[in-house]
Order: sequence, then structure tokens, then C-alpha cells
Amino acid sequence: MKKHIITLSGYPGSGKSSTADRLATILEYKRFSSGDFMRAVAASRGITLEQLGTIAESDRSVDDAIDAEIKKAGELDNLVIDSRLAYHWIPESFRVYLKLDPQTAATRIFGHIQEVGRVGQTAQTIEEVYEKMIMRIESEKKRYHALYEIDYTNVQNFDLVVDTGSHTLEEVAQTILAEYKNWSAQ
Repeated sequence: MKKHIITLSGYPGSGKSSTADRLATILEYKRFSSGDFMRAVAASRGITLEQLGTIAESDRSVDDAIDAEIKKAGELDNLVIDSRLAYHWIPESFRVYLKLDPQTAATRIFGHIQEVGRVGQTAQTIEEVYEKMIMRIESEKKRYHALYEIDYTNVQNFDLVVDTGSHTLEEVAQTILAEYKNWSAQ
């Protein structure tokens, strides 16, 4: 049975948070971010997001805590979730993959760090962000394959793939909304 939940996945910097915020506002849905949850966990431990990812490679409790929060959120309705794995834990959701090349993603993340800061993340250059991001992606892919035998970058797992590099936030949101309405009506 389909749920009134939109899950957004994609690389860091692909626009998951901004898109989720916009969709939640338009639809008047609640919002959950596993990235915010991870950043809070990292901050509570006094470490960076990258360090938390390294710890998670050998300490399953990190992923277990995040997964539990996602599953708990999946019991709700009228929700937008940005999370790499929410599509997996809530298969009855409308599953969207936001696609963006890693270099553009690194540029976006660096801009965000410079403008407003990013809890648990620091960098002095775009290249540093890019290197950390690639390490994080590889760590996550390895971890998620070992734990769940899934690849969150496999677009076959999603109902919709949207390139956020060639569209504005509003265009991305409107594309998702139109497809979500079609999906919900079926």
C-alpha cells in the first residue's frame, strides 16, 4: 500500500535537504533528515561527519541508530524524508533519486560551508570537500553493501530520477510534485 511519504536520496550536495524543505512546505508535510540526525550524532560525540562515517565502518550501532529513526519516521504519513536509505526502509514511499555530478556537488557543499556553516563539516577548499565527499560516498557504498546488499546510487531502485544540476530548485520540486501526484493516483 502506498504511503504519503516522499523519500529523497542522492549524493551529498545533490539538493536533498533544500528539495525536501521545499516539498514539505508546498505539501504542508512534516520533514525528516537523516543527514541532520547524523550531523547531530557527530556533534554530540565532538567529531566530524567524516570521522563518524569512519567509525560506522566498524561500529554497526551508528547505522542501526539512523535506520531506527528512519523506520520510526516511516510509520508516519504526510512526510518528506531526505536520506540515502529511506527508499529501502520505506519501499511503499515515492522514491526519488536526485542526481548531480560530484564536482558540482562539492562546489555546492563548499559554498554552504562558507556561507552558513555545516554542522560536523569543515573544509578550506572545494578540492578538500570533493576528496572528503568521495571518501564518504565510497565508505557508505561499501558499508551499505556489506550490511544490506544494496547500492543507493543504483537508479533502478527509484520511481523518479531528477538531475538537480540542470534545473532550479523550483523546477526540481515541481517535477517531483507532478510525478508524485501521478504515482499517488494510480
